[in-house]
Amino acid sequence: MSVSADFIVVGSGIAGLRAALELATAGRVVLLTKSAPEEGSTGYAQGGIAAAVSSEDSVDRHGADTIAAGDGLCDAAAVRVLVDEGRHYVNELLAWGAKFDREASGAIALAQEGAHAVPRVLHAHDATGREIGRVLGERVSAAKGVVVLDHALVVQAIIENGRVAGVRFLDAQGRLDEARAKATLLATGGAGQVYRETTNPAVAAGDGIALAFQAGARVADLEFVQFHPTVLAVPGAPRYLMSEALRGEGGRLVNDGGEPFMNRLEPLGDLAPRDRVARAILREAGRSGRPVYLTMAHLQADRVRARFPFVSELCRRAGLDLATDRIPVSPAAHYVMGGVATDLDGRTSLPGLFAAGEVAATGVHGANRLASNSLLEGLVFGARAGIAMRNTSAAPWPVPPSTPRQQPLPSGARAQLPITEADVREVMWTGAGVFRTGAGLRQVLERVEPAWHALDHALALGGSLDPQGWRLANLVTVGRLIARAALRREESRGAHWREDFPLRDDLNWTRHVHDEYA
Repeated sequence: MSVSADFIVVGSGIAGLRAALELATAGRVVLLTKSAPEEGSTGYAQGGIAAAVSSEDSVDRHGADTIAAGDGLCDAAAVRVLVDEGRHYVNELLAWGAKFDREASGAIALAQEGAHAVPRVLHAHDATGREIGRVLGERVSAAKGVVVLDHALVVQAIIENGRVAGVRFLDAQGRLDEARAKATLLATGGAGQVYRETTNPAVAAGDGIALAFQAGARVADLEFVQFHPTVLAVPGAPRYLMSEALRGEGGRLVNDGGEPFMNRLEPLGDLAPRDRVARAILREAGRSGRPVYLTMAHLQADRVRARFPFVSELCRRAGLDLATDRIPVSPAAHYVMGGVATDLDGRTSLPGLFAAGEVAATGVHGANRLASNSLLEGLVFGARAGIAMRNTSAAPWPVPPSTPRQQPLPSGARAQLPITEADVREVMWTGAGVFRTGAGLRQVLERVEPAWHALDHALALGGSLDPQGWRLANLVTVGRLIARAALRREESRGAHWREDFPLRDDLNWTRHVHDEYA
């Protein structure tokens, strides 16, 4: 089966939905999502969406906080777009009926999170992503120009005459189909599943990054993986995210003796940037297994449960009471700051291919993302990509174009990779996690490089993969890219911490690490 449209959007999170709305009046839009539309990372976003909407705040302050968290590597123009246009698009959500929490006076309730100078995080209790997804999803459903195809796993870009002309995907029955259009947007989210410990849903396997790289697109900044510091660490229980908003409301990190320890390790204490809190937790634990806890017990119990009903329920499932018990926490992979390199309108280095949201690398987050800027990024850059896709004759991205790499249509024998998913996730966690060394990163590459080359060879010969095979292939591809970039960057900056190069090196490394297929 071949599907034809004016525009293709791959992914049903905030970036994909907002782009689809922008495109709906300009032609036929086909939105492909690998699972049910609500299964992406947007629905798992608890904390909120940051925007300078109060009279006590400004876009300049929001921009300054974003740049400070990014540890010297943010693209200033991208940050300005984010904070400037972010306020407009958040107000648009409000006009469309987003039910953010409000004070008794009726004013929008704003939370303060780590590394924000003032309260600026709008939230819908602790399920903000779900609420934004609801609003955008309802509008997309009502748009006559948008067709949604679910359980469609996009696996390859179609390249014709030097440009991306659509994608190939596996349908719910595992059949290989095509969707063709003049412009294609990747809004596939992140790649947290490449790590053993992650907050990400099962669908976050790096599909868009792997697809774009295999097609010849340029990727950037993949050494910068954010490890959220506070994730439920109960043996046998899922790795539930304990939102940063918990600490914003007064929650404290304490050690096994009940002592609050962040103030002696970080000037900003419990509200330090995420990368610093993650490292501080592991150092306090001594990497020996001694637990670290998040406690809300000093706060009013009823208020805690009312403010965080979703997190309270997650704790209850693990046999804990968020309001009264100490909650064992530890870091887990949460967000990829890098991805497919784009300009500020979502254009990649391949003509006809766009990217927005977590899959993209605009430089807006630098080396470490400021809390609650992720939903904002998807909203702003999803809209901008949609606008740019409507005008595909716009000036190209001013970078020497990559050479598109056309693979044959998979039709031969099933390809076999000499590694398992569990192997990939384990080696990435131990060798390319919160703390890294050159030796550890080389060990990662010794495991994943042979698997990637075997995959590349099999596909070049027309080999095929089933859905689980493609998932493993994507994890191998993205894991390899993360390890390669992390090995090259011989310094410590933001979320990338090299124990063998523990200092930030502005002389040699105030630049982005790019990679492309070769």
